[in-house]
Amino acid sequence: MTPIEYEKARRLLVRRDPVLGAAIKTIGPCGLADRQRKDHLTALVGAIVGQQLSTKAAAAIFRRFVALFPENTITNASAIAALDDGVLRGVGLSGQKVGYLRDLCARIGDGRLQLDELEGLPDEEVIERLMRVKGFGRWTAEMFLMFRLHRPDVLPVGDLGIVKAVQRLYRLRKRPDPKRLVKMGETWRPYRSVACWYLWQTLRNTPESLKAQVSPRGKPEI
Repeated sequence: MTPIEYEKARRLLVRRDPVLGAAIKTIGPCGLADRQRKDHLTALVGAIVGQQLSTKAAAAIFRRFVALFPENTITNASAIAALDDGVLRGVGLSGQKVGYLRDLCARIGDGRLQLDELEGLPDEEVIERLMRVKGFGRWTAEMFLMFRLHRPDVLPVGDLGIVKAVQRLYRLRKRPDPKRLVKMGETWRPYRSVACWYLWQTLRNTPESLKAQVSPRGKPEI
């Protein structure tokens, strides 16, 4: 999506949804594309590193990881595969995450996962291919779609931050289940990714109009 498309999405959401629209007006321009890894492989490695960690801890481990490569740049999957388990554990990766990296690199190496094809695939096919990698669930694949591929219409109904944001912003007695989120999200089509970014921001921002909100877990740098 281009800056013009993001602005078009913002205006459409303000017009269609008065509740979310009020938050959007307070928050300002959409920053969905502001933070992004430099390539698909780096993004997927970052997603593995960041699993079950705070944003700060994940960033520290990722910095140590990329420092293993010339000019702090992950050149290719083979370069990762060549590193010993002890070296990977030494930067702070768990044994389980080392296994996830090994599986990712093996799939890229033998062609089961071709990263250069992902740009041209429909959302669900991208999700299906990424979920074949050990440690990659639907949420991780959806974050890749939103933050790396900039797909405009992704709604991660399993994201706790989205669930909390919707409950608080719309003053719901109970947390919305996936079915209800999907129904509510129909109003935001075809820019559900942009709507989600604003929902996450309602948990981060503390202007008077959003003071009742709390901080969510950080979104990954994809």
